[in-house]
Amino acid sequence: MIISSRIVRGLIILLRLLSLLCHLKMTIESSLCWQLVVQNDLTAQSGCFYSSTEVFNCENCKEKQFRRRIIIVSTMAGTIITIIVFLLFFRRMIQPYRLFRKNRAQENIVSIIKQHGSFAPIRYRYVELKKITNSFHNKLGKGGFGSVFKGNLENGCFVAVKLLHDSSGTGEEFVNEVISIGRTSHANIVGLIGFCIEKSYRALIYEYMPNGSLDKYIYSENPKANLGWEKLYDIAVGVARGLEYLHRGCSTRIVHFDIKPQNILLDEDFCPKIADFGSAKLCPPKESIISLAEMRGTIGYIAPEVFSRNFGVVSTKSDVYSYGMMVLEMVGGRRNSKPNVENSSQAYFPHLIYDRLAERACIEACDATIETEELARKMALIGLWCTQTTPANRPSMCRVVELFERRLDELEMPPKPY
Repeated sequence: MIISSRIVRGLIILLRLLSLLCHLKMTIESSLCWQLVVQNDLTAQSGCFYSSTEVFNCENCKEKQFRRRIIIVSTMAGTIITIIVFLLFFRRMIQPYRLFRKNRAQENIVSIIKQHGSFAPIRYRYVELKKITNSFHNKLGKGGFGSVFKGNLENGCFVAVKLLHDSSGTGEEFVNEVISIGRTSHANIVGLIGFCIEKSYRALIYEYMPNGSLDKYIYSENPKANLGWEKLYDIAVGVARGLEYLHRGCSTRIVHFDIKPQNILLDEDFCPKIADFGSAKLCPPKESIISLAEMRGTIGYIAPEVFSRNFGVVSTKSDVYSYGMMVLEMVGGRRNSKPNVENSSQAYFPHLIYDRLAERACIEACDATIETEELARKMALIGLWCTQTTPANRPSMCRVVELFERRLDELEMPPKPY
């Protein structure tokens, strides 16, 4: 039976420590013998002698040290052999149990996939992922849940392969999430083509978005990267429709919990698609309150009730808040937080947008013109409604879509977020 490398390294370290202890023990005993000779003024008695010009020597001490060393080494060797035998026996005993658990988990995964038939995404082997991505050569980016690589299928289609960091567990929850997201079909949700679950590897294969994520356009100082207000408005509406579908249109309600510009991908026509469901929570359609064991999302976009239940219960309205903050960033052309803000009263980004609207000042972002000012103000108003501190004061995503269909003069000024 093969001993794992960790056990071998551990035994080597143990032997080195024992050798060091033996050497230390001999040094101490020699020192004690030396002190005894000096204190009792022993010179050349019973084979022991000391001279200031000669090396200290003690035949009796050496003989005792040799016997003790043999006893110590023999005892420790026996102990090490016993430990090795125990570890080998323990490894042999638990190996069938591990194999049973692994086989059972794999059988459950296959059963879950078969239950969904043709609706389930394609399952890939890890060796196939290496071939698709050319051994993970072209890295597109890295997020909190994994790294994304560009790949190419045999039919010539480009894909984005997300290799997940967290590979713990049997994989059953992972597959349940994969199948639920795989069954979604909406123009504003990135398509899930397949997945991989093999040993400790977990990966998701999505359709490739050539124009990248929204953040590189709304935060960029390069005028050529700016999309213009018409396109920004269409993107905001598209994301709202995608979230409405996740909250109401699926057989299983999906709360994303991490809506932000980095997770909004743009296809060749700049059509927005919601991506990265690593923080998503699945719940029955009739459940309005969501139970969370831990905080999810990205700082700056997390709803207040996710931090503290004193603000209200966690629900789909938490996605509404994140969406509203993202829309305000699209309006302001900057991130919602800046560490070098001098005036602490203006540190909360929605306050800046609210003050501009209240003063009826022009929204200065992306070179807004008179023709597009109405679109910008409408986006700002809807974003402020979505970022209300109390969840009950925020509109649902269905209501948000309706607000976009109204004229600017039909929209009410929301209360100032606090």
